[in-house]
Amino acid sequence: MAFADHAPVCRTCAVQHRPGPPPDICAICADERQWVPADGQQWTSLADLRAEGHRIEVRDLEPGLTGVGVDPSLGIGQRALLVRTGAGNVLWDCIGFIDEAGVTAVAARGGIAAIAASHPHFYGAMVEWSHAFDDAPLLLPSADRDWVLRDDAPITWWDDELEPVPGVHLVQCGGHFDGSAVLTVDAAADGRGAALVGDTATVVKDRHVSFMRSYPNLIPLPAATVHDVAARVARHRFARIYGGWWDTVIDGDAALIDRSAQRYARWTRDGAAAARAPRAGT
Repeated sequence: MAFADHAPVCRTCAVQHRPGPPPDICAICADERQWVPADGQQWTSLADLRAEGHRIEVRDLEPGLTGVGVDPSLGIGQRALLVRTGAGNVLWDCIGFIDEAGVTAVAARGGIAAIAASHPHFYGAMVEWSHAFDDAPLLLPSADRDWVLRDDAPITWWDDELEPVPGVHLVQCGGHFDGSAVLTVDAAADGRGAALVGDTATVVKDRHVSFMRSYPNLIPLPAATVHDVAARVARHRFARIYGGWWDTVIDGDAALIDRSAQRYARWTRDGAAAARAPRAGT
């Protein structure tokens, strides 16, 4: 199986660039939502990563949903999710590595009919995964067109909502990126539905979600934007939420996301007043 083994891969975000000499800097990491290491831009490649011992890790998480990650962790450390349906599979939130064993494992679960992502930090090696599965189309939001750093695979540009296969819905929410999205899966969670949120509404420690323009640099979003993200997610029914990393799974629905948005907005809009307010029992 042929991969673009020497195409440059940014070590910080693990997004693969076009084959050829690497640029001076990764445009995704130069943006305020990411970072370039203090000691400068660092590049690698699929061949180098394979030589370092990286491999694809596959875990079946529930009926119809499989996690696809990289061991040891790479870049931001996200794992992808393979949504398996009778009408075709959708790979969600790509990773920055691919190997023959991973392709074989995904093929054994029905392959890939389409690839989508919550935002550009999770584009990874999406073109490689597309080529490995008969040029499966990349479903990318028009709003994030400028963040596509390798485009030699079929791209379907979309806005607002798209149903790539029956019962699976791409929903553009904005916020973290203009095209930031969630994927909802009607049949997941025993038919109660699941929302795969990536970093659009990231799962946090107290079983809520939160929202940021830049997570590593702690740049918040306006309260109005967060309410709009929550409202767009609420268009669909779900009872379980999958974040972008292993074990970031919580039981929750649109009401939980709305409560999380209310909490966030209270501290961005009225934080000073809330901090001065007497606490219960005082």
